Amino acid sequence: MATLFTKIINREIPADIVYEDDHVVAFRDISPQAPVHILIVPRQEIPGLAFLPDEGDHLHLLNAAKKIAEQFELHSGYRLVINQGEEAGQTVPHLHAHLLGGRILTWPPG
Repeated sequence: MATLFTKIINREIPADIVYEDDHVVAFRDISPQAPVHILIVPRQEIPGLAFLPDEGDHLHLLNAAKKIAEQFELHSGYRLVINQGEEAGQTVPHLHAHLLGGRILTWPPG
C-alpha cells in the first residue's frame, strides 16, 4: 500500500508543492512548526533512514534542501530534520526531511 507521501507524489492527494525534480518532491507541511516548514520526500518509497539503500533518490535530499532554502531566502539560517522511527516522531513511514526556517530556532529542539 502506498504511503501518504507517495499519494502526494502521484498527485492522488493535493499538496502545496514548492519544488520537484526527477528524484524528490517538496511541499508545505500541513501543520507547520515554523514560518517555513517544507517536507522533502524522495520519489522512491523508503520507510526511513534505517532502511537506506546504497543508491537511489534519497541521495538528492540535501541538494534539494539547499535549493529550497535559497528559493525561500533563508539566508540567516534554517534547520533540516530527519526523524527515524515512532519514538523520534516519524509519523509517515516514507523517508522525508523537514526544512524549517523563517524564525529563530532554539536548541535542544525537544
